[in-house]
Formats: sequence, C-alpha cells, structure tokens
Amino acid sequence: QVQLVESGGGLVQPGGSLRLSCAASGSIFMIHALGWYRQAPGNQRELVAIITSGGSTNYADSVKGRFAISRDNAQNTVYLQMNSLKPEDTAVYYCSYTDFRNNDIVWGRGTQVTVSS
Repeated sequence: QVQLVESGGGLVQPGGSLRLSCAASGSIFMIHALGWYRQAPGNQRELVAIITSGGSTNYADSVKGRFAISRDNAQNTVYLQMNSLKPEDTAVYYCSYTDFRNNDIVWGRGTQVTVSS
C-alpha cells in the first residue's frame, strides 16, 4: 500500500505562484511515476505533470512553461511549482503514484487551488 499526503493549495491572485507538495510512503516500487492531476467542477480529471523514478517528465500543453514538477528521491516527495497562475488553473489538484508493474494508480485526497482576484 502506498499513501500520498498533499499540501500547499490555497487562494492566489492571477499571475501569482503556488507550490504543491506530496509525500509518498509505504510500499513504493523502484520503477514508478509520481504526478499531479487536476479536476475542475464539471470537468474530467486531467494530467498536469508527471515525473518518473528515472527523472523523465511530461506536462500538459496548458501548463508548459509555467509549471515545473520535481522530486526529492530521498524524501519520496514530489513538488509542483506553479507560476503565472490563471483563473482556468482553478481546480482540485490530486497527487498520483503509478506502479509500472501493473499501471495501478494511487490517488491522494486532493488539495484545492483557486486563482481569483
């Protein structure tokens, strides 16, 4: 079992920045990915950014150049630095852990990010 605990959401003005953190614990397989998804009201959950255990990253087109995902392997923690935030970035952000043995995904509970003036 893998557990994920997110932190760092909140209210920010357009153009502002936030950093999300997610600490993973439990039975973490050596080959895996940690990532962030988001879901706005009425929308499906979508990928924001993901980083593999080998350090490869992938971003949604809508956040490229504004968001950066990183990880601290010693702490099993993944971060999402969000800059130049827009109102359309408002959503619940979920941390994810993907086990590449079976592609099972474990989700965090989510953290609200609201971009509004």
